[in-house]
Amino acid sequence: MVCDRCVEVVRAELERLGLHPVRIVLGEAEFASPLSETELSALDAALRAHGFERIDDRRGRLVERVKTLLITLVHREEPLPVNLSAYLSEAVGLDYGYLSTLFSEATGVTVERYFIAQKIERVKELLTYDELTLSEIAFRLGYSSVSHLSAQFKKVTGVTPSSYKRSGAHGRCPLDKVGIS
Repeated sequence: MVCDRCVEVVRAELERLGLHPVRIVLGEAEFASPLSETELSALDAALRAHGFERIDDRRGRLVERVKTLLITLVHREEPLPVNLSAYLSEAVGLDYGYLSTLFSEATGVTVERYFIAQKIERVKELLTYDELTLSEIAFRLGYSSVSHLSAQFKKVTGVTPSSYKRSGAHGRCPLDKVGIS
């Protein structure tokens, strides 16, 4: 689950199945007691129908937690923290080296590349809305300058932010598909 709408879809499916989570947030649903095999099968089918999947192993859950943290971080209103590795380490409670290796093995990309891809997708979104200047976008997303943002944007998309905005061809990618090879 990578957005609030995803959470609502999952919540609706859980209610439809008569499953009542104690807590549901981006990427996680917690139940008071373990689900039966029958309930898990029904849940898996319901999730697949919406393009989701249940991740039941610790390593997979950890990778999804990192993805969710990064997506949430990129979409917050305040400027991004400076030290990504320290932020993730503290948020997850594990060594960044371990998180980074696990993430790369599971996804085929580094945490940094995934984060950059998410940031660029966010820049596209903000450019489309046309409510912030490029300077404001750069500041919000933790870029040291507009030129740094522009260079990274061009490297990832092949066009400058200004060209992207002028083109009107706003090719966007679903958040759960951004940055994964």
